[in-house]
Amino acid sequence: MSMGMRMMVVGVVVVMFLVQMVASSDLRPGFYSETCPNAEVIVRDVMKRALAVEPRSVASVMRFQFHDCFVNGCDASMLLDDTPTMVGEKLALSNINSLRSFEVVDQVKEALENACPAVVSCADIIIMASRDAVALTGGPDWEVRLGRLDSLSASQEDSNEIMPSPRANASALIDLFQKYNLSVKDLVALSGSHSVGQGRCFSIMFRLYNQSGSGRPDPAIDYGYREELERLCPLDVDQNVTGNLDSTPLVFDNQYFKDLVSGRGFLNSDQTLFTFPQTREFVRFFSRNQDQFFKAFVEGMLKMGDLQSGRPGEVRTNCRVVNPRPAHLLFESQHNLLSNNKSIYDI
Repeated sequence: MSMGMRMMVVGVVVVMFLVQMVASSDLRPGFYSETCPNAEVIVRDVMKRALAVEPRSVASVMRFQFHDCFVNGCDASMLLDDTPTMVGEKLALSNINSLRSFEVVDQVKEALENACPAVVSCADIIIMASRDAVALTGGPDWEVRLGRLDSLSASQEDSNEIMPSPRANASALIDLFQKYNLSVKDLVALSGSHSVGQGRCFSIMFRLYNQSGSGRPDPAIDYGYREELERLCPLDVDQNVTGNLDSTPLVFDNQYFKDLVSGRGFLNSDQTLFTFPQTREFVRFFSRNQDQFFKAFVEGMLKMGDLQSGRPGEVRTNCRVVNPRPAHLLFESQHNLLSNNKSIYDI
């Protein structure tokens, strides 16, 4: 192949099949101010419509950031569908029959592609949509840092190894969060995402009937609340039946922490935050001061949103599949798309 033809092919591949890398230092507010100035408005408008159609869908999207960022960084790997050569994260133990409302992200992506084709990453959509889910249900609003890229693959195995079970205790959760430089305070504050939404009977059957293999219920559950849960989730129940995660499931507030203090936490991984000494005082503090909870929650979401793998990435045009390409072009960052000698190509 002649040099001129080679450079022409490289140029076409750069435009059509760009694969880039991004570091957390590249993330910044207003990242799309020139390339897609209405990006955040578009995302929020779609989220408003989703909330009007089905409030629970917004609560589900709110938790996407946690499930995405803890597994190899915030790269939208959790949105990828399985392929013949890749088993993705949607059917991982912590996600199957639990994560839902992927269609809301599809709707956001479609709206953004109509306005700004191939500009806004699915990873950034998760960050913006999670923020909007909180703000639209009564919680805090904040400025997000953007500029992430989408992964080229996903790993069910990694998700299974990393993500905690509903049975997890506070000690295990503390250890997990510390691996990501997230503090005990971050853990408790971010657990407040369970202020909205619902959980499945599947996740609490052991608490009600066989806590720690005892053949008895979890003694930390308030007696009256346990009776409510037993009516909701009898032994012969369809375990996909759902119950409220706190007593104000449509409003993002600090009621979740008040419920934990009263022994009315739905999940074991929630109630353990009050029974464990290292986390108990943060639960008490947030139960008494909603403003401080909101502040700590925002800080935790920003820190979690900075988790990056450093692996090659792209801006997917469909969040469920990677872009087709004849070659991989790697760049150091989204800020250096065509800088000198930064590309690696294989023609």
